[in-house]
Amino acid sequence: MTALSVNGEWLEVDRPEDTPLLTVLRDALGLVGSRFGCGQGLCGACMVLLDGRPVPSCDTPLWQAADATVVTVEGLGADGPNLVQQRLIEHQAAQCGFCISGIVVRATALLAETPDATADQVAQALERNLCRCGTHQRILEAVLAARPLTA
Repeated sequence: MTALSVNGEWLEVDRPEDTPLLTVLRDALGLVGSRFGCGQGLCGACMVLLDGRPVPSCDTPLWQAADATVVTVEGLGADGPNLVQQRLIEHQAAQCGFCISGIVVRATALLAETPDATADQVAQALERNLCRCGTHQRILEAVLAARPLTA
């Protein structure tokens, strides 16, 4: 059994320790917002926050999340869309939606750490998140619009 906090709730998961965190989230816990993309931690579709850091959950073993805090895209929007999610909607930045959960997680982490992030910092932070629909410009504009008004 592995104990971890997922979206604010402490759980014990009965899966082998080398099971990918993404598999646990989707199959054992029913949290399907994080997507399986490449399976190698390269595309960003499966991003979650692990103790506040964005990590690809497809290549993060369950043992690495033991006694840690995991926040998924569902956790970020538990009380309604967060500011990044709101701005993505307003800018119509999502087309198919496959990549957006990972982008929301990574952008939320960036703006929590660097509220006044520049366009270059946002682009660099989202560099690993692949959007095959080609809405990168709208995504970047939406994330920049999610910065606090004082930034």
